[in-house]
Amino acid sequence: MDSNSSSKSKIGVLLVGHGSRLPYGEEVLKGLAEIYRKNSEYPVKIGFMNMNKPSIPAAINELSKENVDKIIVTPVFLAHGVHTKEDIPHILGLDNGHDCSHGHSHNHNDEVNEEILFDGEIIYTEPLGADSRLVDVIKDRVNNAI
Repeated sequence: MDSNSSSKSKIGVLLVGHGSRLPYGEEVLKGLAEIYRKNSEYPVKIGFMNMNKPSIPAAINELSKENVDKIIVTPVFLAHGVHTKEDIPHILGLDNGHDCSHGHSHNHNDEVNEEILFDGEIIYTEPLGADSRLVDVIKDRVNNAI
């Protein structure tokens, strides 16, 4: 056992996806979470903004049952947009009362009645962004298509 583990906060990781009526996004997020779990010492859960389960609050509540005191929330989105800048922070309670009425047509009412029961620290990260590791995946797709 790592002698430093007692001095570190117990951390949980939440990967957040949008959610879809089609199964592909959920399958990808579950696959990424499984790969992450195999390479991480932290408990890892997935949560969705809407349409899929578990919701973001439900996933945070599940992580809290593992006695974590800090949850790192990473949106598995390529770039910032309304969801990463407004909707997800609102669901996480990190929006400081900002109005999220941005006029898009998605319905996020699934989260309205779900309370986050976690009283630890939530750290919200940037989306994936322009990362050279993603370019390697793009190169593989192009080379496989040739």
